[in-house]
Amino acid sequence: MTTFTLADLRRETEAMWPADTAESWDRVGLVTGRNDAPLRRVLLAVDAVADTVAEAVAWEADALITHHPLLLRGIHTVAEDTGKGALLAALIRADCALIAAHTNADQPVGGVSDVIAKRLGLEDAVPLVPLAKDPSIGIGRVGTLPAPLSLRQFAELVAGVMPATVSGVRVAGDPDRAIESVALLGGAGDSLLDHPLVRAADVYLTSDLRHHPAQDALELAAAAGGPALVDVAHWASESLWLEGAAEELSARLPGVEFRVSQVRTDPWSFSVGARPGSELGAE
Repeated sequence: MTTFTLADLRRETEAMWPADTAESWDRVGLVTGRNDAPLRRVLLAVDAVADTVAEAVAWEADALITHHPLLLRGIHTVAEDTGKGALLAALIRADCALIAAHTNADQPVGGVSDVIAKRLGLEDAVPLVPLAKDPSIGIGRVGTLPAPLSLRQFAELVAGVMPATVSGVRVAGDPDRAIESVALLGGAGDSLLDHPLVRAADVYLTSDLRHHPAQDALELAAAAGGPALVDVAHWASESLWLEGAAEELSARLPGVEFRVSQVRTDPWSFSVGARPGSELGAE
């Protein structure tokens, strides 16, 4: 049986998600670990948080691959009374490496947005923002449904595809509006609200839409045409690609066990008082 090391995992993750396809502000690749460490078990998760790190350590994983980089923004201490310091210390003590695949995993076939498009059954889906050196990959996707749906039906389709979260699926638009063309971006997407392909779509599916950008987009749509909006939890939209990633890595490194964490790292625990918008203020 072939014995693999962390160096082999780094090689394969780089082949699947090249670091040079990540956005310039991103921090991807190896965070902690040594190349000659043996590789037997690898856990995949959206986030490196206390629960996923504890899961990796309890399973005796040799590496944890997360979508969100633990050290995306600068820190000045890894003291163990800080959140990131405590996580890094736990991983290092357990000899568990940490690798981040973020915007470089958003871009390819089988990446974050591509998997959402496939789960929704979109046809002829192409990147919203193609990569210059390879236009077949890139950020986001835009495509068409096999048959038109009402906005409400589309939202129900999305709810059936995404894992359940406290915030569910939020929708802005006429529930009876016909939906054929769909633009989407896994993760936070209000930066693309003005993108021509988003503006031309019937609906834009993304996460973390803030009040003012969403409101401005809806007012513009009312005046000059534009998409309805569907907002899902950030964690939910970026969780679906992990199963395929684990399967691909398992094929590339036979004998290494890959597992997707079942921990929901969406930060919200519960909600109260939610009512449909049409009922707000009703007696």
